[in-house]
Amino acid sequence: MKVVRSVAQARAERAALPAPVGFVPTMGALHAGHASLVDRARSECASVVVSLYVNPLQFAPGEDFARYPRTFERDAALLESGGVDLLFAPSDDELVGADAQTAVEVGAVAARLEGERRPGHFRGVATIVHKLFNIVAPQRAYFGQKDAQQLAVVQRMTADMDVPVDIVACPIVRDVDGVALSSRNAYLSAEERRDAVRLSRVLRMIADGLGAGRRDIDALIRESLPTLLPLRNDYVAVVDPRAFEPLDFAPAGVDLLVVGAAYCGATRLIDNVPAHTA
Repeated sequence: MKVVRSVAQARAERAALPAPVGFVPTMGALHAGHASLVDRARSECASVVVSLYVNPLQFAPGEDFARYPRTFERDAALLESGGVDLLFAPSDDELVGADAQTAVEVGAVAARLEGERRPGHFRGVATIVHKLFNIVAPQRAYFGQKDAQQLAVVQRMTADMDVPVDIVACPIVRDVDGVALSSRNAYLSAEERRDAVRLSRVLRMIADGLGAGRRDIDALIRESLPTLLPLRNDYVAVVDPRAFEPLDFAPAGVDLLVVGAAYCGATRLIDNVPAHTA
């Protein structure tokens, strides 16, 4: 595996790779969920490129940018053992630049839920993902479904900007108790980690209700929320997975997504569960 730090080096090394090229953008602190993306790319592509960059543009003031886990040596070893051909790990100066003035503006799919609670987050995500697509020029890019609204934003941006990249959505990887793997799980104490399962449990309860024919989404959410305690609810909603607009009524025979965010101690967790309405 070659490791490069500059845009020029990344483009030069990428040009020598056989197609199709699969690309996995990450912020590091890698876990089995990231490894599953690399494995999927490795199985479908002739070459695999991974980026490792903690994107400052997607962190709002007061969020955890400074303490976000940074484990480069461990991450690089994991990626090399996974058969990655090229690791692009740029600095902020290399990828953002102090005089940068252009950004990708995202639309309605980014306006609600995560977008409402984290102003500027998806603008920062879309800007850096677009830059990475321009640098790496992959045929396919692999994203986990845990960050479901981010996935929808990237899909929308790619379609709207005519970026010639196929976005491949990959299933959530969960721990044995059902908790979605996340780099931020490292923040949790042992007691908090035991409580973290309550988020996925609530979302599954709602999905099961929709599958059993429940139509009143607001009532279903209200009935399920006590199971979330002692976690502190940020939001729980049912959305169309493409538009991410919360619904209050569930039509019959459609695929929806139950999404949620909650605080486990000081750590904010997000998760989602697919649902098919009866």
